Amino acid sequence: MITSAIISGIGLGSMYGLIALGFHVTYVVSHTVNFSQGSAMMLGAVLGYTFGVTLGWPIPLAVVASLLLCGLFGLLVERTLVRPFAERGSNAWLMATVAGGIVLDNVVLFTFGKEPRSFPSFLAQKPVEIFGAGVYPLQLVIPVVGVGAALAFHLLAHRTRYGKALLAVVQNPDAARLMGINVRMIVAASFAISTMLAGVAGLLIAPLFSVHSEMGVLFGIKAFAVAILGGMTSAWGVVLAGLAYGLIEALVTAYLGSTYTQIVVFSVIIIALAVMPNGLLGRAAVNKV
Repeated sequence: MITSAIISGIGLGSMYGLIALGFHVTYVVSHTVNFSQGSAMMLGAVLGYTFGVTLGWPIPLAVVASLLLCGLFGLLVERTLVRPFAERGSNAWLMATVAGGIVLDNVVLFTFGKEPRSFPSFLAQKPVEIFGAGVYPLQLVIPVVGVGAALAFHLLAHRTRYGKALLAVVQNPDAARLMGINVRMIVAASFAISTMLAGVAGLLIAPLFSVHSEMGVLFGIKAFAVAILGGMTSAWGVVLAGLAYGLIEALVTAYLGSTYTQIVVFSVIIIALAVMPNGLLGRAAVNKV
């Protein structure tokens, strides 16, 4: 039982980490976050099902199309729900992005339907045995993708021209603007990356769960908790927090039952933040006098 719970926890934790990484990306670039991240995850799963199952497209094409549309959703969120308020110094983008997620959930509800649907696995559906526990191949791939995405973002930020421009915006937006960097474009791109990460999580988790319009709500809340726990300013902290959250959740569910899962896990988060207010690897804000 413990082996199965650990593998399941690592897989779930990787999904939380992917979605939370999206919170991290937008926060470090623009000091805003997209509270419709859970809806973006749902959108990735629903689009993948629509293209791959309903329309019968080849899976690789369905995945690419789904992620591109998730990125387009991120651009739309930044342009209509964040930028107009952030440029005026208003925090109304908080409620605007929440509302945007609710609107998307209901649009999908009316178009896709409310009945949960099964998404076929990308890999073989026959479980393999690891230390006496049956594990589906997809459960082994999910952590690899999660850690790979974090590594890819790290390399993007430190080894590419776009990444250096992104880091310049993170450090000093005004100085970056004076150097000719299009700050608006960088911020918009960060939202597109954010929702595409959530879309990847949705596509990977869809074969293990039912696809429906409300599947992203709880995932989004948990992912935000993971982002806070890991430290919003640290990509690796967010990923580690996601893995820790997934493991704790799976172990509590296995040994105490799902009734106690949310009580125990969120209590642990409260205690952890009381001990580490800036998260696992986050840094305290520096106030200049």
